[in-house]
Amino acid sequence: MQIPFARTVLSHALMLALLGVAGIAQAQDQSQSPAPAQSQTPAQSQANAQGPSANQPAKPPVKQLGAVNVNGGYRSSIQFSTEAKRDATNVVDTVYAEDIGKFPDTNIAESLNRIPGVQISRDVDGEGMNIQVRGLGTDFTKILLNGDQISVASSGSLDSQNQNREVDLDLLPTEFFTQLTVNKTPQADMTEGGIAGVVDMRTTRPFDNPGTHLTYSAQSTYNSIGSNVKPRGALIGSWTNKDNTFGALIGLTGSRSDYDVRGFETIGWTTPHLTAAQCGIASGSCSPGAGSWSIPSTVPAGAGAGLIPGQTIDNAWLLAHNPGLSTSQIANALIPRLARDAYIQGTNDHQSALMSFEFRPDERAHFYLDTLFSKQERDFNRADMDLVGRSGQMIPTNMQVDQNDVVTNATFANAQYFLEERPYVEHVHFYNVNPGGELLFGDNDNIKLDFQGYSQRSWYMNEQPTLAVMSPKTTVTYNNTGGSFPSITSSVDLNNPNAGWTWYRLNVDNETRVTANKGTREDLQLGDDENNVKVGVAYDDIARQIKAYVDTSAWQNFGETAVPTSGLPAYLSPGPGGFIAMNYPSLMAATNYPYYESIAPLASAAATGASSGDIEESTWAWYIEGNGKFDLWGNSLRLNGGVRHAYTDQTVSGPVTLNGQTEEVTLKHNYGYYLPSFNAAYNATDDIILRLAASRSMTRPDPSAMVPGLNFSDPAAEIASEGNPKLAPYLSTNLDFGGEWYTGNEGYVGLDLFGKRITGFTVNGTNLIPFTALGVPYADLTSTQQQSLQLRGGPNAAMVQVTQQVNANGTLFIKGAELTWVQPLDFVFKGLGVQANYTVVSQRNIGPGVPAQAVGISPHTYNLTGYWEGYNTTLRLSYVWNAAQISSSADQNGLPFGQIKTDARGQLDMGASYQFVHLPSKPMITLDAINMTKADLRTTFTYSNAAYTYYTPGFTVMLGIRGSF
Repeated sequence: MQIPFARTVLSHALMLALLGVAGIAQAQDQSQSPAPAQSQTPAQSQANAQGPSANQPAKPPVKQLGAVNVNGGYRSSIQFSTEAKRDATNVVDTVYAEDIGKFPDTNIAESLNRIPGVQISRDVDGEGMNIQVRGLGTDFTKILLNGDQISVASSGSLDSQNQNREVDLDLLPTEFFTQLTVNKTPQADMTEGGIAGVVDMRTTRPFDNPGTHLTYSAQSTYNSIGSNVKPRGALIGSWTNKDNTFGALIGLTGSRSDYDVRGFETIGWTTPHLTAAQCGIASGSCSPGAGSWSIPSTVPAGAGAGLIPGQTIDNAWLLAHNPGLSTSQIANALIPRLARDAYIQGTNDHQSALMSFEFRPDERAHFYLDTLFSKQERDFNRADMDLVGRSGQMIPTNMQVDQNDVVTNATFANAQYFLEERPYVEHVHFYNVNPGGELLFGDNDNIKLDFQGYSQRSWYMNEQPTLAVMSPKTTVTYNNTGGSFPSITSSVDLNNPNAGWTWYRLNVDNETRVTANKGTREDLQLGDDENNVKVGVAYDDIARQIKAYVDTSAWQNFGETAVPTSGLPAYLSPGPGGFIAMNYPSLMAATNYPYYESIAPLASAAATGASSGDIEESTWAWYIEGNGKFDLWGNSLRLNGGVRHAYTDQTVSGPVTLNGQTEEVTLKHNYGYYLPSFNAAYNATDDIILRLAASRSMTRPDPSAMVPGLNFSDPAAEIASEGNPKLAPYLSTNLDFGGEWYTGNEGYVGLDLFGKRITGFTVNGTNLIPFTALGVPYADLTSTQQQSLQLRGGPNAAMVQVTQQVNANGTLFIKGAELTWVQPLDFVFKGLGVQANYTVVSQRNIGPGVPAQAVGISPHTYNLTGYWEGYNTTLRLSYVWNAAQISSSADQNGLPFGQIKTDARGQLDMGASYQFVHLPSKPMITLDAINMTKADLRTTFTYSNAAYTYYTPGFTVMLGIRGSF
């Protein structure tokens, strides 16, 4: 996970050389003060007036980062976004902070969710985590921090893996950001990797608001589920000297929130596995798929429900005890694999720090250093009371099913539950350092050099031991005829610690992750903003490591001896979730958990489902790009075109266990691609802009499909399964057409039509690979396997049939439309306005191995926001709606038709504030209400009445104060 020495020396030498040039640069720096000839936003005009260039003569404009602080209300931030869209040549949407430390939402994902074509995935508590853009999943969007790649080591929402390329945005505090830009069509100077789009998040800097300022905010947060009040606060101080040559900014944020969720979970659905006698046939089985619910062949003792022990349960018995059902209906009867009430309670602590320094030694040189540190600590208990479906032996009586064979009513005898307590402890740390600068050269300052480096690291630790006890046999009444999930009642009191609980399972499940990014980029622009040629180079080294430590026997063997069944009631008590709770700290101490946790061995997969392994991708990229502004039929035509080439060296490694020995296997691969892009914006009139864009873009393959994980399935080392490091990236050919009509102030109506033709999707395939290409030491094989290889010509010649993920030949076509309307309504009532957007996405596939639909995307979404500003008051009411979506591939739980789907959902939020402008610091009282209608989160298993998960996050109210000196 290290940059090769030569490349390290080269990149450092290049940075030092650029800094050396800065020492002799003489002239005007305009990075925070755009030239008067350039169209400026209000904040840029303010910074320009205060900066050293205020009295300088106008010069040809050169593109600068510029100040991005709005210094106004919500309406000003909308106008900033409108102007940014109008000025851009490519298709772009931007969200601006209303002021330093004041983003319009309390979560970055939530702010991006209001952009057309953007959806977010949520954690079980309703908080936004990841974003999806234009019909593709979270891993197809490239996330940048101040223009550089970012990765976070966390595992995402509950029960997620996040072992692909998604970025969890809940770790980054909104108070530190001034601008979020979603580039929906690429330019050659943009970092490659985002077929769906490239999102750049810009942190605040001291010259965004020159002078000396101290901004504070404090909030109290109340959630309707936990009913507790938790704090959230931020403090940001900035200073620039009198000469506006140096500035510093320091910010701190902290928050604590409840992690309180109630719900229902299933871990999938299953069908029974009937014996031949139960099917009424001579041999075989009539059960579909890989049913994991077994019906015993005879009624066992204590089965309950009035059944007679010893009776044979054959086909005739099943038909007699389930009148009205056929054998086929019984064989296809769908029940939850683990139907369970879920109770999650704990805390989520989050602290962040930001430091930014800017140095402008003269008017043609600008340097900066941005640093960001953030950490998150989750400490909660997850308790589930599971009705055993998978691997269980329930006996159905009086069972009824619907037209899809989903069980609607039944009495299940011989049933059992188990309590599963999992105390989660999660720690995530993230830091980012990026120095950089900008230099102007030439007689007219028409040569600009931008340079930047970055170093980034993130750590993650997840500890989630499992403590589970089993109930005695019981009879349950199952009803699934209405409501969001089935109603299940037990004849045994599940909240009674003395009901006869026995040990079921003790597991150690730990996971660690580390991500490490570093790199540099340099851009040279020849010409002014409107007509120029740009060239640039970039180097990125992206590395990720996942390690799982799992023990499934040693702790349990000791624990069952240290605390016998007779001693369990002392550690159990009635619980707040309607079922027993476990005193797990005492039980973990009594069973010597710390010792068994410390000796847990390295495993191939973690409890999250993530695979152990390392991946490092070192990429060199160069580009050339041209920008021009021309007169066409008396109107302005802006063009952007160029090509980017990215060459990637890839190293993948992971643990492989052969003949009882675990060793690290390393596999290598490399590839390079040319990525052309073209953008055009034509002012048909002063207020109507037409746009056309065409490009080729790339997203690198899923790292989890490349991790070795080698396994021989035969004694001759002739057939194996393994990850595939040679997977080619996804490639997309993109076409966009649309435009906007700007109606005045922040108002405009926009329409964007887009299409994508994507290849590179993966399927299970078979390849013949030389044994030596597997990366496995010959000495680790068994003697039988070694002998077989020798008979096939030796390890250098012997071929192995390897099943692994391969790139399919098919193509996924995505097309869609985004309609946006932003309209001030001052003619109705001064200060009133509305924002609305609607997105429709359709997908189809051609050829084998391509999903019929990219999962996790709603085909229809809309956002509607009404706002009013006046008399120092701001009111905002927003509603976001996502249509039902397919959330997984088919063949879930071994059932060919099995797919996880997500219900349609709408969320209503409100924001209000009043500012006391005549008091010191001009304090503003804020009130935010999130998920006001208490919209639930629900997924299903193929059918609408087969609930997969159901969570009730409740609503959240935040009351706060903020101001600035």
